Amino acid sequence: MQGDASMPATFASVFVRRAQHLSIGTVKRITLCVILSAMPLRATATPASTSAKPRRASIEELSQVRSALNWFDENVGWVTDLQIRLTEIPAPSFQEEKRADAVAVLLAEQGLAVQRDELGNVIGELKGSSDQDVVMLTAHLDTVFPQNTDVKIKREGERILAPGISDNGTGLAALIAVARAVHLSKIRPRETILFAANVGEEGEGNLRGMRALVDAYRTKVKAVIVLDGSGIDHVTTRALASKRIEVVVTGPGGHSWSDFGMPNPINAMVRGSVRFINTKVPTSPRTTFNLGQVEGGTSVNSIPYEARLKVDLRSESEDEIVRMESALRDCMAAGVRDEMDSSRDRSRGKLDWKVNLIGSRPGGELSANSDLLAALVAADNVVANRSRIERSSTDANIPLSMGIDAIAIGAGGNGGGAHSLQEWYDPSGREVGLKRILLTLLGVSGIAAEKSK
Repeated sequence: MQGDASMPATFASVFVRRAQHLSIGTVKRITLCVILSAMPLRATATPASTSAKPRRASIEELSQVRSALNWFDENVGWVTDLQIRLTEIPAPSFQEEKRADAVAVLLAEQGLAVQRDELGNVIGELKGSSDQDVVMLTAHLDTVFPQNTDVKIKREGERILAPGISDNGTGLAALIAVARAVHLSKIRPRETILFAANVGEEGEGNLRGMRALVDAYRTKVKAVIVLDGSGIDHVTTRALASKRIEVVVTGPGGHSWSDFGMPNPINAMVRGSVRFINTKVPTSPRTTFNLGQVEGGTSVNSIPYEARLKVDLRSESEDEIVRMESALRDCMAAGVRDEMDSSRDRSRGKLDWKVNLIGSRPGGELSANSDLLAALVAADNVVANRSRIERSSTDANIPLSMGIDAIAIGAGGNGGGAHSLQEWYDPSGREVGLKRILLTLLGVSGIAAEKSK
């Protein structure tokens, strides 16, 4: 308000003029009132009977949670040995049974009620004090490597090398380690926790394991925490949409010498592919494509009767995926047409082609004010970690696309070379990732109140 600075002087002069006409007793009373009104106010003391309630302990301060956090510090080697053991069990998509068997035994050893569903998902249940909601902690079982891949580990200093050691040996080991820490520390959650090792995350698995889990518990699932890989410097809250498409071109086939000039499916596919890879894609929204697999032919001196191409399309915009799929179809149609136009003798056969959808991952996004994200931020604060939000394609795509709170996070340590034969993992600092997982899990599931004695 304007004029505040002049108020004390003005008030004093008025008081002096009027005081001349007042009695001494009245002046004293007025003077006392002025002095008291000018004194700063002090907070009134609160009676003991109405004092504020004691501060409620944070999750990490509870004795059983401290016990679990300490267990991670003391058992990093045990977790790494477990990771190696699981990694050396081959588990291509659709062939995860042996690794699933091992995980089922390990989860049962942690006091969980273990079951297997029709697809092969392994589910260990830890009952909460409430049966209203469930929280899922998941890690995928499968790898991108075929059955005959050498998955025996090798060591280079602190690094452990093996196909699948980080993606997702790290996540599976963390899943079991968290279950063990909870079991040994006698933690009872408020909401039921499902420790799930799911099939079919990679490639043509098309997230089928997670789809089945969400379908089975859809009416109760409160949140899903996906453990995928190692890094803890990020959290996936935005699901990257994608499509996987197979192009198949067929023809009569023949001999490379006597039937030369006959339309060739591989030639047609090459013509179409060259057109497609020149398709322009935007940098924003970020959009990508990958010609990932080509198959066809029976021998070097035979005109093939079939050729197959598998293509991965991804974008931050589902409209861009639709555009890219349309461009792929147009390019392949043009490739087949060009090959037919170049053939010397069309009377001996023609080319046919088709497009098969072999995978589709929906998009979605976690709300910025979700309880799950708040639990992760609180966990990061406790372990002194900072993580950025990312968009990626993971098992979290399925719950996010259905409006269910979900995140995907790394399980600790460091890794690289994912999906390659040179994949590696370094367990240094993995205990921080394990603590982050546990605190996030308990932050969203809650801990059951102790019964009064």
